[in-house]
Amino acid sequence: MHALIRLLCLGAALLLSQSAAAQAPRPLYRDPLFDGAADVSLVFNQGLRRWEMFYTNRRAALRLEDPKDVSWVHGTRVSIASTEDGNTWQREGDAEFPSECTGGPVDRSTHWAPEILEHEGVYHLWLTVVPGIHSRWTGTRFLQHLTSTDLRRWHCADQLDLGSQRIIDASVVRLADGRWRLWFKDEAQGSKLFAADSADLQQWQLLGPVTAGAAEGPKVFRFKEQWWLVADLWRGLLVMRSGDAVQWQEQPARLLAEPGRHDTDRAKGQHPDVVVVGGRAFIFYFVHQGNEAAAAIDDRYHQRSVIQVAELKLGDDGWLSVDRDAPPPDLRQLFGSRR
Repeated sequence: MHALIRLLCLGAALLLSQSAAAQAPRPLYRDPLFDGAADVSLVFNQGLRRWEMFYTNRRAALRLEDPKDVSWVHGTRVSIASTEDGNTWQREGDAEFPSECTGGPVDRSTHWAPEILEHEGVYHLWLTVVPGIHSRWTGTRFLQHLTSTDLRRWHCADQLDLGSQRIIDASVVRLADGRWRLWFKDEAQGSKLFAADSADLQQWQLLGPVTAGAAEGPKVFRFKEQWWLVADLWRGLLVMRSGDAVQWQEQPARLLAEPGRHDTDRAKGQHPDVVVVGGRAFIFYFVHQGNEAAAAIDDRYHQRSVIQVAELKLGDDGWLSVDRDAPPPDLRQLFGSRR
């Protein structure tokens, strides 16, 4: 009898161990070079048959005398991480973009917020470019469109003309009628989100504002027969839904506004990507580390940021929710290598 009980206990422990091992880690990803991963965009690399993550790599470990100096958020590159099993992500290096269309030499320009999609064998990337390295939130910004067939060799396509010198944070989708729609932030117009349409991914026609107030990092996606827009309000994530991607309803509740309970996830969630795969929606968001224990003895530790993942759920009320304190999802089946 005692032997049977021990065997049952051993089996239960084994199942618990296997279940824990199946979860994605928390955080999902931490950049080993600068510890400043943010603003992710995930894409499936068709050639290598694996998922990759392009992200803004802030120089978070940089210590500056002036606490108001934001040079560490400038002079940034876009870095790449990849996964073979879906749960474990490794740094691959930095994306190499032509300097002639991305702000000049890499040591004198700033790259933020990549947005990537694949269409008919070509990858399209919209990059936020800030020429120069600034100690304050100054300087011009623009969106540069680049193309590639392998996610490594990039070619200049066009710089978007959207009527402003302070444009950042692209999100692009293809609508049912074949048109392309772009959402972006215009800092010159109250930092509101705007939309524009294109038939060819080259010429864009402005449609006007989408939000009444300031927001950034929009992400638009299709899920459960609705269009959804998620954006960073700096106090949680705005959520809006639409049947036609034109008229939007705002969700009453913000996502990821309250800090999580677990290590590395104890601050608001920011500037996410959302990937819908296998009928499920996963949100990849970044979290500053100012509420971690190390911040008590390091006055620059708050600069650090990590990538977390959670699953979005559609409630009976028709709105999205996310439980950041739940065990992280197991991404192996949906995001593992397909070799």
